[in-house]
Amino acid sequence: MSATDALRQNVDTSTSWGTLEYTDWQDENLSWKQTCYIGDWSWLDELRVSGPDALRLFSDHIINSLAKFDIGQAKHAVCCNKAGKVIGEGVLMRHGEQEFEFQARGPVVLWLQYRLEAGKYDAHSNLAISKFKLQVSGPNALQTLEAATGTSLREIGFMRFAPQNIGGYEVSFLRQGMAGEIGFELQGPGEGREAVRSAILAAGAPFGIRQLGSRTAMINHLEAAFPTVTHDYLPAVQDEPERAFFDRYKDLAPAYGSPDWFRSFARVLKVKGSFESDDPRDWYRSPVELGWAKSVKFDHDFHGREALEAEVAAPVRVRRTLVWNKEDIVDVFASLFEEDEIPFDYMEFPRHQWNAMYASKVLDGDRLVGVATSRGYSYYFRKMLSHVVIDVDKAEPGTELTVIWGDPDKRQKPIRVVVANSPFKPDNRRADLGTIG
Repeated sequence: MSATDALRQNVDTSTSWGTLEYTDWQDENLSWKQTCYIGDWSWLDELRVSGPDALRLFSDHIINSLAKFDIGQAKHAVCCNKAGKVIGEGVLMRHGEQEFEFQARGPVVLWLQYRLEAGKYDAHSNLAISKFKLQVSGPNALQTLEAATGTSLREIGFMRFAPQNIGGYEVSFLRQGMAGEIGFELQGPGEGREAVRSAILAAGAPFGIRQLGSRTAMINHLEAAFPTVTHDYLPAVQDEPERAFFDRYKDLAPAYGSPDWFRSFARVLKVKGSFESDDPRDWYRSPVELGWAKSVKFDHDFHGREALEAEVAAPVRVRRTLVWNKEDIVDVFASLFEEDEIPFDYMEFPRHQWNAMYASKVLDGDRLVGVATSRGYSYYFRKMLSHVVIDVDKAEPGTELTVIWGDPDKRQKPIRVVVANSPFKPDNRRADLGTIG
């Protein structure tokens, strides 16, 4: 079996989320545009690093500048391999002069812990999942949380966090907004999750709050343009020098303190879709390709800097949104009722629940010009959308192209698509809270 064949075997359909839907996925999809939602990301890993070299560890391994990094501040931190391809990304929080916490999903947390040990940094780490992480996001998020806390939250700046009391617990309020709207992530002791959730639901009832199930949760990442490991790129850990890390941990993750979420790396190294290659690295992506070029700062030396210097200077591919043709999509569903032909691959609504990167090739005529991922239906926009990493000369909004839908060994459907901006919806995360009534 080749390396790429292995990527297509035994795709995992389980989910770390508990509930698929609460009201229904259409209603929940409207919440972050019209009211607000509460969603649970408590399963994210927490890597805590402290000591004299803690800051240097992160500076050596993330593309972001840490020249200005205040206590009480958070950053969207991206880690790359030497070739400038993304291993993973997450939220890096500074709790003290020598105290940091990195929250993420996938092998990147173990990779950072491995690099700490290999680099002999004067710091120590702890990897666990101990806190609840409840996100509240949408136009009514601020009013909901101010009602729940009985205090103003308007002084909390974007990507800053501060303590508040809610549900009888002291909770850290991190202002972010993964739905592209005003949002806060509330983090506190695991045992307080249900009390805090109940307090928020009660306070949010007059504001139309919804609970967010897993069926539609990732649509907010699609509309607001937040590419995600496993869904939009594979963690770049299988070639040198990361191969030594991969070989050490791939079958032994639980023994090294890894949470149960990934019992082995094989769980997050799976692919589906029409895109084909003989090289697993073709499912890797760079920060430039994923739309994070502005986060790459060359004021420090970091893992992958040399490769990214060349790419930032002359990008080859960029991130955009594709809008899929509705008549072609209807044909996919109509094929389920054809008695004389094998149907096309099923399009689950609003998106698939696999732990796999469903990558579809994007063509201009016969020429491969991009790869589409995270295909999903937005009930709010009434459109089928996807992310796409696309050649620069085909990235202009309005460009008409074709996506090939379906695995290589099955019946495939060419689907007309049009290039659109990314993010697809307006980005309201940094709205001035002082102007909200």
